[in-house]
Amino acid sequence: MAATTTTKKPVMLIGIDESEYAIGALEWTLNHFFSSTINPPLFKLILLHAKPIPEIYLDISGPGTFLGSAPGLYQVLDQNLKNKAGNIMKKAKEICATRSVCDVEFEVEEGDARNVLCEGVNKYGASMLVVGSHGYGAIKRECE
Repeated sequence: MAATTTTKKPVMLIGIDESEYAIGALEWTLNHFFSSTINPPLFKLILLHAKPIPEIYLDISGPGTFLGSAPGLYQVLDQNLKNKAGNIMKKAKEICATRSVCDVEFEVEEGDARNVLCEGVNKYGASMLVVGSHGYGAIKRECE
């Protein structure tokens, strides 16, 4: 009986948020790395969204602060951020489905996007990280 070897695919991690730049990066990546002409795909795909922590929107430095004067505001804000994350991931799932990309994981982690993405690269052993440009750099200038 011949031994079978399983080779683990490299991981591609895509940072996703609600911006047109992140959505554009996702669509571009799916078109170029996960099209029907590349079968099976060369990468395992993981989409990661960094949900901000509510504290960044609230001053919680001491008694009598904004948070202290509005009980329940933290919970309302946190729920709104969770709902937003859910909507972002729903849109990403729809984009993947329209391109017949089914083998994809969707993750939401709480924290600063820079830290969440760096931690995600380490956690998943990503070989490639894809993020939108937010309009910075030569790519946007050359395409306009």
